[in-house]
Order: sequence, then structure tokens, then C-alpha cells
Amino acid sequence: MSTDEFRWLEDTSPDTRAWMEEQHERTYGQLLGPTFEELENRFAGILQAKDKLPLGVKAGDWIYNFYTDADHPRGLLRRTSYEDYLDEPRWQTVLDIDALGQAEGVSWVYAGMRVLPRRYDRALIFLSPGGSDANEVREFDLTTCGFIDGGFRLPLSKGTVSWANCEGDELLVARDFGEGTLTASGYPAQLRRWHRSESEPTRILLEAEEGDQLVSGGFDARTGRAFAVRVPDFRTSVTWEIEGDSLTQIRLPLSAQYGPAGEWMTCHLREDWELDGTTYRAGAFLIMPYRDAIAGPDPSRITTLFSPSPQSSLLGVTELNSALVLSISTNLAVSFQLAHPPKSEAEEWTVEDMEVPIDRFDMASVSAVSRLEGDEVWVLTSGFLTPTRILHGEAGNELTEIRRAPERFDASGLEVRQLWATSKDGTEIPYYVVGRADNLDGERPARCLLDGYGGFEVANLPSYLSITGAGWLENGGVYALANIRGGGEFGPSWHQAALRSHRHRAYEDFAAVARDLTTRGITTVDRLAATGGSNGGLLMGNMYTTYPELFGALVCRVPLLDMKRFSHLLAGHSWIDEYGDPDTEDWEFLKNYSPYHNVRPADSHPPILLTTSSADDRVHPGHARKFAALLERHGKDMLFWENTEGGHGGAADAKQRAKMLALTYAFLDARLS
Repeated sequence: MSTDEFRWLEDTSPDTRAWMEEQHERTYGQLLGPTFEELENRFAGILQAKDKLPLGVKAGDWIYNFYTDADHPRGLLRRTSYEDYLDEPRWQTVLDIDALGQAEGVSWVYAGMRVLPRRYDRALIFLSPGGSDANEVREFDLTTCGFIDGGFRLPLSKGTVSWANCEGDELLVARDFGEGTLTASGYPAQLRRWHRSESEPTRILLEAEEGDQLVSGGFDARTGRAFAVRVPDFRTSVTWEIEGDSLTQIRLPLSAQYGPAGEWMTCHLREDWELDGTTYRAGAFLIMPYRDAIAGPDPSRITTLFSPSPQSSLLGVTELNSALVLSISTNLAVSFQLAHPPKSEAEEWTVEDMEVPIDRFDMASVSAVSRLEGDEVWVLTSGFLTPTRILHGEAGNELTEIRRAPERFDASGLEVRQLWATSKDGTEIPYYVVGRADNLDGERPARCLLDGYGGFEVANLPSYLSITGAGWLENGGVYALANIRGGGEFGPSWHQAALRSHRHRAYEDFAAVARDLTTRGITTVDRLAATGGSNGGLLMGNMYTTYPELFGALVCRVPLLDMKRFSHLLAGHSWIDEYGDPDTEDWEFLKNYSPYHNVRPADSHPPILLTTSSADDRVHPGHARKFAALLERHGKDMLFWENTEGGHGGAADAKQRAKMLALTYAFLDARLS
């Protein structure tokens, strides 16, 4: 394409809205009906259920929880005492988001809160209009449960806001402060301090450099240290400790993920690090005295707590008061280790296994009840067929189940398997399948929905399939989840294998899984659908243009599709490190996986459903609009739906999400054999 004939769809103009209405009329005309209504009602019942598992965060003597149901679609911020939460919660409403929105005439979506540490008497409440990434910040009194007149308040913006101390009189603010204070990615270019005595934040601590993604700030309540961070690109960051108005740089690899843990500094490497003749491998997790990270690391005082292998990677680390919990994946099976610091300079760190009772294909995550107070942990476990449960106890001791979510679909007769497909270059790609034994054995091919992402070092791991179970598995379908390169399932190398000019590997991996599903007889091409959102939407676009013969239908959600324009739209500039820069010679490889530029009208293509959100301020809705218009021009089987709210998630509340999901499964029901 020499010109972009549909660029006008990047603007939400009257003409664009008229085009959207025409698309919606066609989509509704084909998909609304008994199947859609049955699905929407079933999904709404699940998403708005009153017996959802109440996950909580401890702050002082309280456990805080955000709750939604049919009566409170935008939700209640509520709390119960810690003792009652462990037994039978007695909830007290802290803030009613529906009532706030009605009173102010704004479609508020709750975007989280930051409780003032140690004092726990106030919080910063984040509110998003319609679910966008941009939010408004207000100071809230947790004793009177009301916003504080004359308290801290920041207008709508992307960015971060953090307490700067435990006294609650100062903030670290990275926001839009007016002209020239945003990066090319649309994120904050300045970090400022704001004391309560000042009318607005004017004291600049840190500014982004040319080409940076953003700057931000944070506070570690355990040590009282504050930090300023500059993020040049997706994979690198520069961090300084803030002392008054001066900054002292932490001297660790810029590509590493690091942070304080009491008087220690942790460091998770993304690339090999050579230090004074010692090489630490990418994916390793190191720990050293905090003072060394400032003065300069010394290999003699660095301890390697985890070393990766081709089969194993570090999923995450949880800081407790006197230990660290390491979450480790080995061929995507999760296990845990508890690391204890030395009690004297003559001793070393010790590591022991931490037992968490889970099934082979289930996942678990560990979080601290309160790292400021002790070593108690919450452990959440779930699997494709196993509802989430909450375990509680002292790390390293026996854990007690305190609560579990109800089942949302009939899983009888279903099983989970892990299979492997061989990609074009010979790499073995794991994927999960969920279904009935005769389907998975290839004795009776079934409708199959293949899911994938493959980007930004994000790992695709098992979680409870409440909606997919009710709308797909119960009806005899098979669900598959691909762990393709570009993701984080096997650490940094798995991600970096599909960066920039190597992006095609992610698409070859996904295509290999699709072929493997049909080769095994689990499904057939005309019964195989694929779905993906955001970067996964780009994946779907490439399945449409490069591997159309493999699929019977595709669902493409909040996608990137125009790789010539992506870096000029909303947050797209921040993804250049992941994809490449289309305004340079990188376009020579980018153009090969830009779906918008690779639709060949004469080719046969599978039916496709494109969904997006007008309120998405991360991935521009113009990507989906323009691709839909192009396909319509060429007479392709395409349906399009754009929610007016929802941000990058596509839906602002359970009712909207139920509608979006019902359209998806009604589309698959209509298009697959």
C-alpha cells in the first residue's frame, strides 16, 4: 500500500462514528439471537456473581477488597478485619464507585489505591474514566471513609504517584504537567516532589532524556528509601536513590530488574553480566548488600540464589520480612524455594524448598501478608479446571486453605495435557490442551480454540477457565494455550528469541501448534479457531495474512495491526525496542509482519472478528478500524465491534465484558463447522 486510504479512521470523528454504527449494525444482525442471549446471560451470571472469591490486601488491621456484582457493576471498595477475613468476613463499605460516578456524572472505573504505609490512615485513590490507562488521583481518609478536602489531588493523566515517606506529607509524582512534559510514548517525562505545604508539584527531581519511554518514582516503606527511575526502553532502566533533592545512581546492569529487600539488593538479570572476570548468566537471580549496589558490586559478596536452565526460569520473587520466596518454573511446572539471609558476616544465604500443594498443571502465586510485619503469606492456586483457592500460613510451614471459589462450569470428563510442537527452526514449543480424552486422543476431532500472546516477556500460564469452560468446554470444545517465543515462559532468552527482526519466530511457533493440533486429530482446520489480544492481536493479524490456510476462524482483540504507524499512535513509541522502528531501515523486516500491509485480496482468508475500545489509550483503536475497513473493501468475511468504554481491557464492567465475550463465542459458533 503506497498510501493509507483509511487513515481517517484514526480520528474519532462523526464520519468514524457513522462507520462504526454501520459495522455494529452488521455485526449485531449476524450474531444477536438465541445463542448470543444464552451466552450473555450465562457469562453475566458468572462475572456478576455474589459468591466470588474475595481476594484481599492487608493494610494495618484491615483487609481491603474490591468487589463487583450485578447491583454494583463498578464496584465497592470494602474492608473487614484481618481476624474476620481468616474466618468469616464482615464487610464494611469504604467507597461506592457506582454512587460516586452517579453523583459526579462520570463513568468512573476503580484503578487501585496506595495506602500510606505504617500509618494506614489514608490512601491515594486512582479513578479512571471508562477504564482508560489515564487516571485521576485523590487523597482519601480511611478513618472517616471520605475524600479529604484540600488533600492531594491530581487531574487526569497517565503516570505514577507514590508516597515519598511514611508521614504522608509528600508525594513523588510523574504525570502530565503541561507542554513538553510527556515523552514521545505519551508517558511522563518528569518526576517531581510535592509537599503538602505546596499548592502544586513544581520541584523537578528527574527528567527523561531524548527517546526515553518514561520516568517514575517509588518508595520502600521497609527501609524508608525513595527512588527515581528513568526508563529508556522496554528492557532497560536507570534507578537512583533519592536523598533530599540529590540522586545517587544504583550501579547495576541497566537491563536487569532490581530492587531493595531490607539491607540487601536483589538483581534479576535479563542479559549476561560480566563483573571482574565473573560472568553471571541471563535469567540468574542475584543478591548482594544494598551498599554494594551504590558503591559498586563486588563478586565476593554476590550470591546467586537461582541459575536458569533451558527448562527452568524464575517466574517471580516475593519479599517477606526475613526471607525471600522464589517462584520457579520447570517446563512450566511451578515450585517454590525459601531463601534466608545470613545471620552473620561469616554465614551465607541458605535456600530450602517450600512446599505448596498443587496439581501438576495448576499454577500458584505467593504474596506477603505484610512484609513490614512478618513472614506470613497468601498462596493462590488455580488451574484450567480448578477454581482459585486461598492458602495462608507462615512461609516454610504448613499452609491452611481458608477459602476457595465455587465451580463455574461442569468439568466432569475433562482433562489437561501438555503437548509439544516442532517449530520451523526445530525449536520445541509447549502448549496445553483442555478437553475430553477422546478429543485429545484424536479419536473424535472437536472444535478447538487456540489462544496465544508471545511478547514482552509475558508468560501464558494456566488459570481457571470460568468463561471458556461455560461457553466452550461444556459444549464439547477443546481449549489450547500456546507458549510461543516472545513470551516469558522460559526466561529472557525465550523472549529475546522473537524480538524485532526475529518476530517471525513467534508466528512460526503458533502456526506449528495449529498444525500439531490438526495432525494429532484433536481438531480439523475448519473447526480450529484462534484468539489473541493486544500483542496477541498482532499475532492474529499475522495468522490471517501469512497462515490463513490453518484456521477456520480468528478473533482479534484490541490489536496492533499497522506496523508502519504503530510508533506514532498513543503508547506505540514505547514498543520500538520490542518490534523495531518503522521510520528507519527496520521497516524492511517490519513490513513483513505488518498485517495491514499484507492482505492479498486474491487469497482465501478465514472469517475474523475484530474488537476494540474507543477508550483504549494504549493501543489505538484505529488499528482495528483500519484493518476492518480494508477487509470490507476486499469483500472478506469480517465483523467488527468497538465498545465506547473499557480501555485496553475492552470492557469497563462485567455487563460490558459479558456482551463482548458473548459476541466472541456466538461468532465462533456461527463460523466453525
